[in-house]
Amino acid sequence: MYLPMNGGADAYCYTGGKDYDGHQPTVVFIHGAQNDHSVWALQSRYFAHHGYNVLALDLPGHGRSKGPALPSIEEMAGWVLGVMGELEVDMATLVGHSMGSLVALEIACIAPSRVSKLAMLGTACPMKVSDALLAGALSDEDGAIDMVNIWSHSALAQKPSPAVPGFHVVGGARRLMQRMARQGPAHLFHADFTACNAYGHGEAAAAAVQCPALLIFGTRDMMTPARSAKALTGALKHATVVHVDAGHDLMGEQPDAVLDALFAFAGASAGS
Repeated sequence: MYLPMNGGADAYCYTGGKDYDGHQPTVVFIHGAQNDHSVWALQSRYFAHHGYNVLALDLPGHGRSKGPALPSIEEMAGWVLGVMGELEVDMATLVGHSMGSLVALEIACIAPSRVSKLAMLGTACPMKVSDALLAGALSDEDGAIDMVNIWSHSALAQKPSPAVPGFHVVGGARRLMQRMARQGPAHLFHADFTACNAYGHGEAAAAAVQCPALLIFGTRDMMTPARSAKALTGALKHATVVHVDAGHDLMGEQPDAVLDALFAFAGASAGS
């Protein structure tokens, strides 16, 4: 679904093949750096066909959403709230991966009445990016994409029998990032990494969150290992932590485990 944005370029939201129904709860999926809505293929479609409205967004400059990439997590959060406003979504469960997890966290902090639940996958606080990777993303984007894909996947993903039959997890992730580099604005990867690196509001934002939160970590994640989110986990008042046997690309390596955790969380009552 393409959505005209007031004063900006059109936004794209994948709805899982279902029309928006104001009587159903809404789940907003927010992708990570150099990605688009397709990383949520299994999870978003399942939710859409099991009683939820789904908005799997392409952030500006990513996938089918036009315009320049937004330079900060705060501006991405404002843009997502703008999309929700255009569609008259008063409240939603937010699900974010990596960079998208920071966007979801910021929204839960600045607009608590708009967020019923918060799920953060492959997150960290702070989400610092090495100088070498930042430089590589600017001067050698193909090399940076290769580096990130090596670091984002566990040995499990390299085997000839992936969780999704017929799908090469590492190859698919690499091709998606390469497509973003070709179709998106110049230096998109560097812009995304710079936004992650500069966001310093995470712990304070987490302390302000009042809604239930779910954190899903990959036990083999080398990009954002669970230990790098200790401050975040400690600051959240109502947090549940789930570990899955995967690297940073949790949705690709363990799609069913991620879906099970998200669906159980979304359906649980606030007091359970």
